[in-house]
Amino acid sequence: MIYLAMIEQVLFFIGLLVFLVSLAMYAGRTRDFKSLLVFWQPTISFSRTEFLVNRSGLTMMIVAVAIRLGLYFLG
Repeated sequence: MIYLAMIEQVLFFIGLLVFLVSLAMYAGRTRDFKSLLVFWQPTISFSRTEFLVNRSGLTMMIVAVAIRLGLYFLG
């Protein structure tokens, strides 16, 4: 169980880093910083690579949250 708690934290922070890298890739390519600031509006148009990196980061963070919920309810 202790290993899952460590994996959960590492997975979340790596996922957050990967997610931020995808946003940096988008900003570097388009110089469209306004879209990053108004993230609730669907104005970001990712390239295929940026999209895959973005979704990978989000998936890692969701898995980390699922592990945390699992540990909470099992422990």
